[in-house]
Amino acid sequence: MSVWRQDGTDLLLSVRLSPGAAREDVGGCWTDEKGAQWLCARVRAVPEKGKANGALVALLAKEMDWPRSAFSLESGDSNRLKRLRIKGGADALARLSAIIREWVEAA
Repeated sequence: MSVWRQDGTDLLLSVRLSPGAAREDVGGCWTDEKGAQWLCARVRAVPEKGKANGALVALLAKEMDWPRSAFSLESGDSNRLKRLRIKGGADALARLSAIIREWVEAA
């Protein structure tokens, strides 16, 4: 099972977010009790009023060099396990999947 999958012309990305971290970073993989894999991400923002979610989107958009407006939160608004939709991500599937693969392999 992968941390991302294609959904039409979009990508769905599964992320385990750690808010209030000392530094912002993306990398590593966490597997839940059902065997689902989640990309690990850390942001400095606190988990109140969507600040951590906004920081996560900003971090991923910057690191992927993809428009911030293309990211939307599908699920996990108040949970550390989040599913993000990246609109139009399938158009750059090879490039984006290579970036995600590097993050997952980083430990």
